[in-house]
Amino acid sequence: MSDSKKIGFFEKYLTLWVALCIVAGIAIGSFAGDSISFLSSMEVYSVNIPVAVLIWAMIYPMMLQVDFSSIKSVGKRPKGLLLTLVVNWLIKPFTMAFFAWIFFTKLYGAFINPELAGEYIAGAIILGAAPCTAMVFVWSYLTNGDANYTLVQVSVNDLIILVAFIPIVGLLLGITDVTIPYETLVASVVIFVVVPLVAGYATNRLLIKSKGEEWFKNQFLARLKPVSIIALLTTLVLLFAFQGQTIIDRPLIILLVAVPLVIQTYFIFFIAWYGGRMLKLPHAICSPAAMIGASNFFELAVAVSISLFGLQSPAAMVTVVGVLVEVPVMLSLVWFANRNRY
Repeated sequence: MSDSKKIGFFEKYLTLWVALCIVAGIAIGSFAGDSISFLSSMEVYSVNIPVAVLIWAMIYPMMLQVDFSSIKSVGKRPKGLLLTLVVNWLIKPFTMAFFAWIFFTKLYGAFINPELAGEYIAGAIILGAAPCTAMVFVWSYLTNGDANYTLVQVSVNDLIILVAFIPIVGLLLGITDVTIPYETLVASVVIFVVVPLVAGYATNRLLIKSKGEEWFKNQFLARLKPVSIIALLTTLVLLFAFQGQTIIDRPLIILLVAVPLVIQTYFIFFIAWYGGRMLKLPHAICSPAAMIGASNFFELAVAVSISLFGLQSPAAMVTVVGVLVEVPVMLSLVWFANRNRY
């Protein structure tokens, strides 16, 4: 990684912040006990209100960066976008479901009962069906990716999430015999994707028109970034406050969950990477395409898993472990992409 390409302070130490949130959440859950249970009961149509507010505060700043006007140029270089779409929507959700099934029902069968295994698999499926949005701009930047083309890839993925996320999650959860209330799944996508996407795009257009693009990127987005960070960390503390007793009783569960997620990340990256090489994509397009497939829209995954299964569910824990392992794994892939620049 060249000296001119530095990851931001928060992003660089995201794994550390997540680990500290786990410790803080477990401590709060242990000391507060049932006195914080009222938070889990604050729901409307199975959507937890405190968590919804926090996750909306995370997702909205990301959606502000989406520029659908960039999609009009996609026809000039379609192969990179095609690779992204095939990997993200025709391969990744299904391989994630497969790895989760192998580990949680077969390899971990002696440690996890079938009912819990089903929820762990469900969390992995939700995570695998949500391709990365905001963090991929960081990975693209660190590998000298084409920023404009990355924006096109992310924008198209956000549009596809609107129509493909629910059917894919519903299909894979059905195959694994996990019963889901479709009205809750639809409500989650509307609340955590449709509304912030529309609001973000409207804000983007309005502010750029009135204040200019430079002010929007360098001042407005910079001011919002701490809001997104605080919301993410607060959500993680809240989640682990409810998960604390489970982790105390079974301290190795985070490691067990992390293993299939890490394997899936490397597996998908190399499929996309070598697929891009076969398609003769330039490095500046191939590298971000592989990064988008490997990383996840964990904010959406956390929100949906909580809505479907609850704050204290194994499914929610899986999505949070996804946050924990993502940065060190993705930084190793950034190193690989830069070392194999062509």
